[in-house]
Parts: sequence; structure tokens; C-alpha cells
Amino acid sequence: MTREQKRGRAVGVPASGRMDWVCAAGSPPQERETAGGAGLRLHSVDSSGTLFLARGRIMGRQLGRALGLLLVAGAVAAASCCAADGRRALYRSCNLSQVPPVPSTTEILLLSFNYIRAVTRASFPLLERLQLLELGTQRTPFSVDREAFRNLPNLRTLDLGNSRVDFLHPDAFQGLPHLQELRLFACGLSDVVLTDGYFRNLGALSRLDLSKNQIGSLELHASFRELGSLRSVDFSLNRILAVCEQGLRPLQGKALSLLNLAANGLYSRAPVDWGRCGNPLRNMVLETLDVSNNGWTADITGNVTRAIGGSQISSLVLAHHIMGQGFGFRNIRDPDRSTFAGLAGSSVLQLDLSHGFVFSLNARLFEALGDLKLLDLAHNKINRIAGEAFRGLGSVQVLNLSHNLLGELYDSDFSGLAEVAYIDLQHNHIGIIQDQTFRFLGALRTLDLRDNALKTVSFVPGIDTVFLGNNKLETVSHVDLTASFLELSDNRLEDLSDLYSLLRVPALQVLILNRNRLSACRGGHGPTGSVGPERLFLGGNMLQLAWETGRCWDVFRGLPRLRVLHLNHNYLAALPPGLLRDLTALRGLDLSANRLSTLSRGDLPATLEVLDVSRNQLLSLDPGLLAPLRAVDLTHNKFICSCELRPLVRWLNRTNVTVFGSRADMRCAYPSLLAGTPLSSVSMEGCDDEEALRALAFSLFIFSTVGVTLFLLAILVAAKLRGLCFLCYKAARRLLPAGPAEDGAPDAYQYDAYLCFSGRDFEWVQRALLRHLDAQYSSRNRLNLCFEERDFVPGREHIANIQDAVWSSRKVVCLVSRHFLRDGWCLEAFAAARSRCASHLDSALVLVVVGSLSQYQLRRHPAIGGFVRQHQYLRWPEDLQDVGWFLDTLSRHILQEQRGARRDGGIPLRTVAAVA
Repeated sequence: MTREQKRGRAVGVPASGRMDWVCAAGSPPQERETAGGAGLRLHSVDSSGTLFLARGRIMGRQLGRALGLLLVAGAVAAASCCAADGRRALYRSCNLSQVPPVPSTTEILLLSFNYIRAVTRASFPLLERLQLLELGTQRTPFSVDREAFRNLPNLRTLDLGNSRVDFLHPDAFQGLPHLQELRLFACGLSDVVLTDGYFRNLGALSRLDLSKNQIGSLELHASFRELGSLRSVDFSLNRILAVCEQGLRPLQGKALSLLNLAANGLYSRAPVDWGRCGNPLRNMVLETLDVSNNGWTADITGNVTRAIGGSQISSLVLAHHIMGQGFGFRNIRDPDRSTFAGLAGSSVLQLDLSHGFVFSLNARLFEALGDLKLLDLAHNKINRIAGEAFRGLGSVQVLNLSHNLLGELYDSDFSGLAEVAYIDLQHNHIGIIQDQTFRFLGALRTLDLRDNALKTVSFVPGIDTVFLGNNKLETVSHVDLTASFLELSDNRLEDLSDLYSLLRVPALQVLILNRNRLSACRGGHGPTGSVGPERLFLGGNMLQLAWETGRCWDVFRGLPRLRVLHLNHNYLAALPPGLLRDLTALRGLDLSANRLSTLSRGDLPATLEVLDVSRNQLLSLDPGLLAPLRAVDLTHNKFICSCELRPLVRWLNRTNVTVFGSRADMRCAYPSLLAGTPLSSVSMEGCDDEEALRALAFSLFIFSTVGVTLFLLAILVAAKLRGLCFLCYKAARRLLPAGPAEDGAPDAYQYDAYLCFSGRDFEWVQRALLRHLDAQYSSRNRLNLCFEERDFVPGREHIANIQDAVWSSRKVVCLVSRHFLRDGWCLEAFAAARSRCASHLDSALVLVVVGSLSQYQLRRHPAIGGFVRQHQYLRWPEDLQDVGWFLDTLSRHILQEQRGARRDGGIPLRTVAAVA
């Protein structure tokens, strides 16, 4: 190749001069290619292992630099393909062979992924407002002529990257006084682009990207001195074997935010005469120097650091190195105190030594780096920390030792780190830590020990934020912690005593216990006695197993600050009564992915705003429960689409509450005809009670006869006077002489009847029953009754009191109400009474249904359903005039002796309509 060719002899425009372009609006734009190797074929592409090793890291950095372009491109996404709207012109992947005409007001012009072969000064009209021009990734060889962009005087960003630039004139970029960013990555450019003054007169240029080219040496043209605004230069993924002082002399005196020399094989492929090479960074101030992926050993690193000693470098990136012997090898030594000694005067604040093979941190390894604030040693093979390894690092605030091979930590391992505030030790193999390892790190605030093999945490007092997830912890109840953020997910905690202990930590604000094994409640526990955390994560445990025993229902008492509670994936079939009653500050509750079939108003605190009950087994839901909320998720449940669901369907269609998830995911599960139907599509017209009553009334009016009407009137009159008739009957009986008293054996029962009812119904029972039946309430009453509030022995086990009451009473009267069905002790007494009936073959159990419980609700109840299907039961009368008759019938039934097996006595049991 001649000298003239090297300098870029101009290539003419096609003879036809025709503006031959086609707008392929129907073809989707393709993603911009980022792989190397599509450049000017002046030299063969470097396919060394270093290039491929570095590709991912460097490409990531280039994507970050291109973020501005991506954001701008996103802004034009709304514009039509292959068209312009005045400010933006989007012509990506439009099969263009020339630059299309665009309005003079255009500010953004995107022309990548086309077939444009040449750009000359005539290619663009005068576009004084254009600030961004993208010409990269052309699908054909590409040439740029003299002053090709002269008509774009205010251009700020020019992208020619990832194109086969066969010809680039030395004066191609002249006439761009405001150009700030020039992207020439992966263009196949050689050293000539640096030595022949291609970047003259670009006084505003601040970022120059020459990565992934075929540059073999850095010999900068003197015109680089004129680039007073230059801040970032990227030479990564080239073929630069050495950089010496003479080659970078034009950059002396400049302050750069980035000098990227990564993945070049720098200093590692040929010996370097450092006496002649000198300090390549002399008189420079660098914010970041990236020399990663160059295959440096400890010896090469030591030579380089001595050569650049004294140059000011804030951040030194040496990642993806080959320093260290690794695990099981000794052919390459670990770095020692001499490796970084040359940086003593460079004021290095950040040092990245990640992704290497360092096996041992030798003594005083970083002693020369007294100003260091951040040290990254992640992804090495570190298995040993020698004594005084961190000596001299009194200013370090962040230490990253994650993804190494550490197995144990000793008291002296972190000595010298007086100011360290964050230590990352995740993804090691740490199984034991001496107690004093972290005690003298007074500034330590965050410790990350996730993904290790720890079985105890006695070594972390006085640390604000602790990550201990995915270890082997089985208990933490004996540890005195002061953390405000504690992450313990994916461990082996089983007993809720650990949760009680953690909730007593005074300053705790966030506690994460997801995916443990919390399932047992051994021994008694009281309220926490602490203000507790603000956020509590208990998802992925087995709390149903603990709470179904009736214990640990007070675990959330005394937590006035708790605002967010996660109980998802805990196999919960029902919430224990009063579980959330004391959470007066609770705003968000996650109950998703459990087995809940119902929720009542007493289950949720009044302050709740956001509720997630998705992926449960809810059959129905009271909309009154949801009305106070701001947001709710009801998706993926098993709703029964019957008339009882009509209030919920109506609420969903009218509510202003935010309902998360798709309405299509709120579906019917039953009946089978409606299975899978969204609730919003279910018609409830047949459930209109008023319309049904009107139709029935009309039919009765047409087909009824006078006789039927009179019959109904007679029944109505009799019903209204039946109470008076009963009073007369009672008065007549009192006037008759009493018969002779029966002589028989003394009564074997202490009580006539044991009244079993929920404590929440006591006021009603006292008013309706006890005052009219119990002898201690009135001398006119003749029954000796037993009930819990008066006759149970205080201090004695409740179950023993129940057993005594059942067996020492002639009859057991269960007053079944809604509260009764939710009261565990009532159900226990019911079971004891049934056991007595089964063993004595009698009918000592009398069931009285109180309130609006329907036959369906009774039959579906697991404890009561079997009894009501086989026996008769009483209902409390709806009409007050029937109360006297009911009490008299109940009294006689209680006093009647049992005669034979499975007999209900001489008084027939009668079902009376329930009170609404």
C-alpha cells in the first residue's frame, strides 16, 4: 500500500449520481451489530484468546456509552419507519444506498443498517439544527470523503461504528467545531488514524471511541494537543502491544475521565525496555485507567505500576488478569507487596482486581495504597488471608471478597481496615468465623455473608445491615443482635422461638425470613415487648403447621410499627383468631399462594390498605371486607359462582379500589358449567329476589281462590295468638293439684345441663336463657345449670373443666352460633359430648341453632355437619311469642330421663324458623 493510499485517497461518487433509495417500511429494523471484525481490511482481525475473553466486558461498556443514542432512538420509535417528522428522521433498515433528503429542521438522523457506500460533502444539505447523526453498521463497504460533514456545523454526536470503512479521508471530520462524541469502533482502522491528524480542529471533542479496530501502536499526532475538551478515549480490543511515554506525549497535561487500554495484550506479548519506554502517563490526571484483560502476571503488573508511579489515577481497573497461582497450581505467583509499590504516589482511590487467580493475599500486599477507598477482589481463588494483608488500608470503605474460596475467617484477617463500612463475602465456603473477626471494625455497617456454610451468627454484634441468606443456620435465638436490616432467607430455622427473639431486636426495621422451615412452636411465648420491625417477610415457610396446634397466635402482638407483612406460601388454611388484631400500623398484607377458603372482617386490621389474596382457594368473599382498601389482588382463586357471589361481582364492577391482575384471572371454579368463566362475564339476573317475589305474587293472585285466602288468614290469626294460648295453658296447669312426688334414687348428676356457648354470646345467653331457666338466677327456675363463666374451676386446664362439665350433667346443650363455629373450645366441648353419646348410647346432646345459620352452612361444617345429618336439632324461635313455649320444651327435655339406647325422649324436637 502506498503512502497516498494510507493517507486516504478519495474515492469518487457513482457516475450516475442518482439518489437511489427505497423505503422498506414493512421490514422491521434490526438490532445493531456489535461483534468485531467488520472493519477496514488493512490488517487481519486479531482472533487471540484475549480478544474473546474481553469481548463481553468491553461490549458492556460500549453499550453504556451508547445509552444516550439508545434513549434518543427510543424517542423516535413513535415516528413512522423510513420517514421524517421535522425534528427526527428514522431511516434504519430502509435499504438506502444514498442519504435521503430530510427537512432542514431535522435534529436527529438515523441511517444505520443500510447500503450507503459513500458520504461526501454533497450528501447532506445544510442542516444547521442536526445534533445526532448515526451512520454505523452499513451493510456494504463504506467511504468518507473530504469534509463530508461540513454542512452539519452544529453536529454533537457522530456514529460511524461497526462499518467497513474502506476509505477515510484525513480531512473527513473538518468543519465540525461542536462535535462532542465520535464513534469509530469496529471500523477496521489502523495506526494511520492516530498518526496522520484525522482529528484536527475538533476543539469540542470530549469522547473518542476507537475500540475493536486494528491499531497496533499508540503514536498520537501532535493535533491531539488541540483537543482541549477530550475526556474519554477508548482503545480497547485493538492490537496495541506497548504504550510508551513518547507515543502519548500529546496527551500530557490533560485530565481524562477514562483511558481504556483493555484487551490489547499490552506488555504481555513482547519484552519491554522500561528504561527507554518511560512513563506513558506522565503529567496526566486520570479518573479511570482500564488495563484489564491484558494477560498480566504479578511481574508485569509490578513493572507497569513502577513505570507509571506518580501519575494521578483515581480508579485502576486490572480485572480479568492472570495473577496468582489459582487452586492447585504454582506456575504463576501471587502478587506481593512489591506488585503495587510503584503506586505509592498515584493517589489511587479504587482498585479492581476481580476475575483472576489470586490464591493468597500476602502480607502488606496493598501497603502502598494508603488513599484507597474501594478494593474489589471478587471472582478470584482466594483461600488464605495472611497476617497484615490489609495493612496500610486505613481509608478503605468498601471491600469485595465475594465469589472466592474462603473457608474460615480469623480474628486478624481484617486488621488494618479501620474505616471499612461494607464487606462483601458472599459466595464463598465460609463455615466458621472467630468471634472477634468483626468486633474491632468500628465503622462497619454492612456485612454480606450470603451463600456460605455458616451454622452460627454469634460474631455480628453492632452491625446495621447483615445479609445471611442461603446458609445453614438452624437457630439464632441465643444471639444478641442490634441490626436494623437482617436478611436470613433460605436457611434452616424451624422453631418460632427464633422469630420471637428476632422481633425483640430494638432497632430492627426490616426482617427477611423467606424460605426457611418455620413450622414448630415449642413452649410458651409471650408478646415480643418491642416496637418491632416495619417490614416483615415470612414467605415460603410452613406456618400452618405451627398455628394449627393453637400456639404462637400472639407472635404479632406488640408490633406497633409493622407496616408490611408477607405471609405468602405458608399453606395457611385459615388465619388464627386475633392474629393481626394488634397490628395498628399495618398497611400492606401478602397472603398469596396459601389455601385460604374464606376471610372474615375480624381477620384483617382496620388500617389495611393493600391486600394480596391471589392464588388461594377462596370460594366467596364479603365485599364489605374490601371496601376500605386502596388496592387488592383476587386473581387465581376458586370462586363458587352462585347467587351468594352476587355482592362481590357487583362490587368488582363498581368499585374505585385498584384491583391488581387481569380480570380474566378472576374466574369461577364451580359449578362445572361455569368453570373458567371470568367473574365479569357471569350473569346474576336470576338472583334478583325482588323480581322472583313479584312473579310469585302475580301467579298467586291469578290462581288463588277465596278459600285459600281465608285459610291463610286463619293461619295468620292463629299464629298471632299462639303465645297467648300457651300462657293460658301454663296458668291452667298451675291451678291443677300437683301429683305425688316420685320416690326414687337420688340424682346421679351434679347438673341438669351444661350450657356450651361462645364467650362472645354470653350477654345474649344470660338474657335469653339463664334468667329464665337457672335456679341461681331466680327462685322460680327449677334447673341447675353449668356454664363456663361461673362453674369452671379457675387455674385448671380448660379441657379438664370441659370434660367434667360434660360427664357431670344430665344433658349437654350446645348453642350453635357463628361465634360457636369459630370457637375451638366450643367445638372441643361438642366433640366431648358426642363421645359421651357414643359410649352410653344415649341422646344427652341437644343442639340449639341460634341466628341465621343455614342448613347448608351447618352441613358443610366439618364438626357439626355429621351430627345434623343424622339427628334432629332445635332452632331458637324467630317470634318472641314462641320463646316461652321453646323454654318450656327445652326444660322438659333436659329433665327427662333417658330410656334405652338411641332414644330422644318423650318430647319431640321441633325445628323453628331461624332469626335473620
